[in-house]
Amino acid sequence: MTASERLTSMLDVLDARHRRRFLAPRRGLDFASNDYLGLTAAPEMELAARQALDRGVPLGAGGSRLLRGNHCEHEALEAEAAAFFQCEAALYMGGGFQANQAIFASLPAADDLVLHDALVHASAHEGLRIGRAATRSFAHNDVADARRLLADWRRHTPGGQIWIAVESIYSMEGDAAPLQELSRLAVEFGAILVVDEAHATGVFGPDGRGMAHGLEAETLTLHTCGKALGVAGGLVCGAKVFIDTLINRARPFIFATAPAPFSAALVRASLKLLEDGGGRVAAARARMRHAHDRLRSIGLPETALNSQIIPVVLHEDAATMKAAAALQDAGFDVRGIRPPTVPRGTSRLRISITGNVTCTDITRLARSLAEVT
Repeated sequence: MTASERLTSMLDVLDARHRRRFLAPRRGLDFASNDYLGLTAAPEMELAARQALDRGVPLGAGGSRLLRGNHCEHEALEAEAAAFFQCEAALYMGGGFQANQAIFASLPAADDLVLHDALVHASAHEGLRIGRAATRSFAHNDVADARRLLADWRRHTPGGQIWIAVESIYSMEGDAAPLQELSRLAVEFGAILVVDEAHATGVFGPDGRGMAHGLEAETLTLHTCGKALGVAGGLVCGAKVFIDTLINRARPFIFATAPAPFSAALVRASLKLLEDGGGRVAAARARMRHAHDRLRSIGLPETALNSQIIPVVLHEDAATMKAAAALQDAGFDVRGIRPPTVPRGTSRLRISITGNVTCTDITRLARSLAEVT
């Protein structure tokens, strides 16, 4: 069998199991993106783009940051991000996936342990796969299980640094990590708490700073810039020694073309919007509360109503895709999520409450959802 025949056969199997993926155009109202504040096309961001062009900010970097790709916009963003997220230093990278991969592949040492939530993002798993540290997985959001695993590891390995890896808001479940308890656990074991704030930045915490803000434990946080911040890239925030180590050891940073200085300028504008208020964070939270009320009224379980990400678990792949298609036909862009993105038997609609819909739109979606599920 040739490579082409083998790959065609694989795609045919995915087709038969209703798991083949396609690049689909946008359809209807935005209940699918991660544009939680509606910044991707906001007039304030258009103005920031024009101002960046007017002052000569280049559209591309032209090389890695260790060559000629470094620009004053990158450095200004990193200084402003460190001040906004109240940490020693920040590093701007091309995306959240690359940043997470870089963290776990570069920072933990061979005699360290990375203890991660069972549902932590694929990008963290990719970093762990190529990293040197031992890894263990604890049951989702189960601090008691995490403590048991840490105590067992410490009994057998008295040395070595412990890293605890979680997401503050989980991208497919929409639920929140018990960060206060995990912070206490990290302090107890002398661990570093690594928090992926991808879906919390801009929505949760003071002025959208995220949910890890103000924790007692030593933390390293990741704030992606292509979700609520509306642009692209990722910011790693923490102790300066972590940032300096990433600059010297992280292959996704060293060997990648730098993010566009133009993107850095726009992320600076996003952070300024959060810092200055203006009501976008409050409006996002109000939309989220309205969505919870409306979806609760049609019988969605309380366990699904935790954040702006609302999973509607339909279990079967075919039923999930049929319901997604029906909602799209009704004018609502809701996408179906299937394995391997989620565990087998938990295929779901992932409803995202974005800044591109109104409370009236949300009410209409709830009515349509009741009809198709």
